[in-house]
Amino acid sequence: MAKTAVINVRTEPAIKEQVENLYNSMGVSLSDAINMFLYKSIDFRGLPFDLCREIPNTETIAAMKEADDIISGKVQSKSYSSFKDMLNDALADDSED
Repeated sequence: MAKTAVINVRTEPAIKEQVENLYNSMGVSLSDAINMFLYKSIDFRGLPFDLCREIPNTETIAAMKEADDIISGKVQSKSYSSFKDMLNDALADDSED
């Protein structure tokens, strides 16, 4: 069947560029990706993904903050010379709880 219907979508130019680069790296055009979304929507009889807002729990939020602090250099991360040393340290931390 010939593709003759036109859909106009407004989005930020930077978003369009990023998604075009992403899909092009996978050998798919933006138009093809949108058509895949439309076909999947029909298959799912709705949006082909969960539309919800996941709120991380306290432990996850703390881990994300710690990772940000390590990346920014605010906190020094530990380093180990072997997997065994790392495992022993992790097991020692667990036994303190």
